[in-house]
Amino acid sequence: MAEARKTDPRGQGRCEDLTQTTGLTFRRIEDRPDALGESPVWDAEAGCLWWIDGVAGVLHRRDAEGRVFDYRMNGHIGAIALAEDGNLVIALDHRVVLYDPEVRAEKHLLVLEGADPAMRLNDAKLDRQGRFLCAGMGRGGEPLGQLHQVDGACRHRVLAEGLHIGNGICFSPEGDVLYFADTPARKVFACDYDPATGASGPARLHIDTAPLEAGIDGATVDRAGNLWGALIRTGEIGCFSPQGTLITRIPAPVDLPSSLAFGGADMTTLFVTSIRDSGTGRAVSTHPDGGKLFAIDGLWAKGIAEARFRMDPPS
Repeated sequence: MAEARKTDPRGQGRCEDLTQTTGLTFRRIEDRPDALGESPVWDAEAGCLWWIDGVAGVLHRRDAEGRVFDYRMNGHIGAIALAEDGNLVIALDHRVVLYDPEVRAEKHLLVLEGADPAMRLNDAKLDRQGRFLCAGMGRGGEPLGQLHQVDGACRHRVLAEGLHIGNGICFSPEGDVLYFADTPARKVFACDYDPATGASGPARLHIDTAPLEAGIDGATVDRAGNLWGALIRTGEIGCFSPQGTLITRIPAPVDLPSSLAFGGADMTTLFVTSIRDSGTGRAVSTHPDGGKLFAIDGLWAKGIAEARFRMDPPS
């Protein structure tokens, strides 16, 4: 059984409210810090939030009653996504697995045979049809990352190459535009994407975040098509229009926000993971709440429920 610990379902009590911007409420909803908190995913059907501590190799699930369950994996976790029947798809170092948390069993979907040891899989997201996309990164920031796609028949293709730290994967509401970031390059790319086939067109520069003095780590898209990204080096969350124009920046509750996901009953709460110590020396928080999980309420945006990965039936 998974280890469980009880926290208050609204983040009250020991998790005080932190109001830092007019009209917004920041809540710390998990007191125990992660070394590398990442990849929040809201399960709209179960009413629970999943996220990870990548360095520790731990999955977390926070249920509707505020209980948090931990699941330990073998390896560095890059990212997770929902799958059918309560399962998850997980990127681990050089492989992608389908994981059943009830019995702690995993099935390989992709193994990158002969992969460079200096590379690992990092950020991931499902497209609107449930294909799993995962970006790689150089462990030392080398341009070794590729953007991988795996479907329910375990078919694999590479959509982009040469990423230093691949991040920020997300899709337009209709699923016809794919976004991804190269964090140290401080660029977000967009490419046309065929929802029916998963084919993608050439990548084009969508957002240059160099003038903001930050790169985007994790990202998500709201129902209006705006892209929300964690601006990791300035301790902010940025919102960009479908045309790539900056709409607003709001202060994050910590100095190193890492990833974002809309969720809650009406999909208007923005969950924010953060970093305490990434293990590389490149990202070490000086904030007392570094590595903790937060929720932001009062935004004018509404999120989109995530798809689920589904294995194709045997032929």
